[in-house]
Amino acid sequence: MSSTAKTSNLQQLASSEQDGLVHGLTAAEVQLLSAKSSEAKAQAYCPYSLFRVGASLLLHPTPTSTSPTIITGANVENASYPVGTCAERVALGTAVHLGHRSGSFKALGVATDMDDFCSPCGMCRQFLREFLELDTPVFMFDKTGRYKVLTMGELLPMSFGPDVLPSRESLRGVAEGTRGEVFKGVE
Repeated sequence: MSSTAKTSNLQQLASSEQDGLVHGLTAAEVQLLSAKSSEAKAQAYCPYSLFRVGASLLLHPTPTSTSPTIITGANVENASYPVGTCAERVALGTAVHLGHRSGSFKALGVATDMDDFCSPCGMCRQFLREFLELDTPVFMFDKTGRYKVLTMGELLPMSFGPDVLPSRESLRGVAEGTRGEVFKGVE
């Protein structure tokens, strides 16, 4: 896609919300997510499926950051198919390794070579749910740079995450033989 077409596409998408933002991101941030996801996709190791995926995580700004921080990942396949790792989990695993946790992430971008939009798989959705807030936007880019965006909560409705678990104190009570308040009335 030409840079003029990309700019026009982004301007049209950015004006789709009243405040000039797309799910809280500026047009420049969306363009950066798209570019970094595509760059990551080029690094995919997928000799078996030939299905390239790149992911990019945009971090919230910090008092010390002067420019947007992006962490990327690409899918890595293995001859033993279940052993491969998706791009989203590579990017998020790298971010966690670097010390980022829930609340650090402003958006996720995922790029493929598909004509249509491709969402994260079920395993990735659950993995992402551990660290992304439910209102975190997930931008799914097709091969031309067009995108569809859904929030984490829309991708995984009625999800199970850290906030669903009982408190550690309640769980300790169960482990020590008391039922704790979390299981009160449950037989």
